[in-house]
Amino acid sequence: MKNLKNQNILITGAGRGIGRLMALNFASHGSHLVLLDIDGEAIEKVAAQVRQSNVATWCYRCDVSDREMIYAVADKIKAEVGKIDILVNNAGIVTGKAFLDCTDTEVQRTMDINIMAHFWMLRAFLPPMIDTDHGHIVSIASAAGWVGTNSLADYCASKFATVGLDESIRMELRKKNIQGVKTTLVCPFYIDTGMFAGVKTRFPRLLPILNEDKVARKIVQAVKKDRAVLKMPWIVYTVPMLRLLPVKMFDWVADFLGVSSTMDEFVGRKN
Repeated sequence: MKNLKNQNILITGAGRGIGRLMALNFASHGSHLVLLDIDGEAIEKVAAQVRQSNVATWCYRCDVSDREMIYAVADKIKAEVGKIDILVNNAGIVTGKAFLDCTDTEVQRTMDINIMAHFWMLRAFLPPMIDTDHGHIVSIASAAGWVGTNSLADYCASKFATVGLDESIRMELRKKNIQGVKTTLVCPFYIDTGMFAGVKTRFPRLLPILNEDKVARKIVQAVKKDRAVLKMPWIVYTVPMLRLLPVKMFDWVADFLGVSSTMDEFVGRKN
């Protein structure tokens, strides 16, 4: 498996949720952490925890919806830290409203944070990985990147785009015979981070609300094993096969599994 010791790992959205937990998990493997979040105070608290593992840690406040801020912070990171070995595009938001209830601003911000930030981070940090034929790109997508869901039109669109971006980058690297730069696409069902507070699942054994600690550990293990795709739970792997069904039957399956009603009691994170 990949040795993570002394690897420079950049995580966006590192101030809370699985971003924070991934940082702690990577630190336990001796990785150096570069933490980005719009909440500077939050990442300083995470950094204090990470440093207990005696690993080098840098914090940068960054609004990843702002392309120019991303590029400015990237220049600082290159000057102060050096090359990034593993880039984890994790930052994300959810509006949780029916499509026509979302404002233009909410839709734009969802797309800017959930997908456009991936483009700008890749443009900033992928070239040095290609130059050295060494690196790893981790894209945190969602099971909502495979199935459209009620009250998640903007979110699903951003996650479908993340799935396509990851696959295209992987194909480009293969075409260029860049064998040392790996990619991992992560597609979990709802996670109990608070981001999706209030969501329900009809069949908890089949489609459980995922534990954030377990998700973070599985992502780190997937990186160590150079896994191209990680879906959680296992039933998410069956979605491409279900799409062979006629549309009406596919929609019926989604309704039966309760996918279409998971957001009915959504309240989301309050702060």
